Amino acid sequence: MSAKEQREVASEAGLSRQRVAVAAVRLADREGVDGLSMRRLAGELGAGAMTLYRYVASKEELLDAMIDIVFEEIEPVPDEADWQSAMRREALSTQQVLARHRWAISLMESRTTPGPANLRHREAVTACLRRAGFSVLMATHANWLLNSYVYGHALQEAGLPFDTADELAEMTEDVYLPQLPPDEFPYLNESAKALVAAGYDPAQEFEFGLDLLLAALEPLRDSA
Repeated sequence: MSAKEQREVASEAGLSRQRVAVAAVRLADREGVDGLSMRRLAGELGAGAMTLYRYVASKEELLDAMIDIVFEEIEPVPDEADWQSAMRREALSTQQVLARHRWAISLMESRTTPGPANLRHREAVTACLRRAGFSVLMATHANWLLNSYVYGHALQEAGLPFDTADELAEMTEDVYLPQLPPDEFPYLNESAKALVAAGYDPAQEFEFGLDLLLAALEPLRDSA
């Protein structure tokens, strides 16, 4: 047996479905999910490509396991809190998790064979809304609306060309304002200058919109 084969055998001895999925998540975090392949993942694990199929039968099954890890990282929905506090914490936790795993944003709702963490999370959210007095239909509306907001914001945030309020202010002054002559774009020019002066932080937008949504859903409890 060659030295390479010996290394592969030693590595494969410690493999498991969970270890394969965790390695896939790390790889996707670093390089994105589009380039993920069994061969590439096997290289990360120091194993033979065909060996991985003992633990995940296909790439779709691998994605199921990866998304389940993402759901596992979301803070559990608290039982004792009022529904708005519980859903607020769930949304904020989901936003933070998706910021770490941006590749997962478009896959969160796509799994047709969801894993146990995925199902536990959905059960807890539905239970929270139903116990708060939302009908089955209204709980579905609320869950759909909140998920759309969280995923949409995460997608928008992932595409921004800045990460902090300071970077935005610098880009506004150096890049955006020169493109906004006040005689042609008076309101955009005014807004850009005012936001820089106020130290505007776009990171606050998520909670601003989330609180509006939760307040708007409150009157829909106990309605059919």
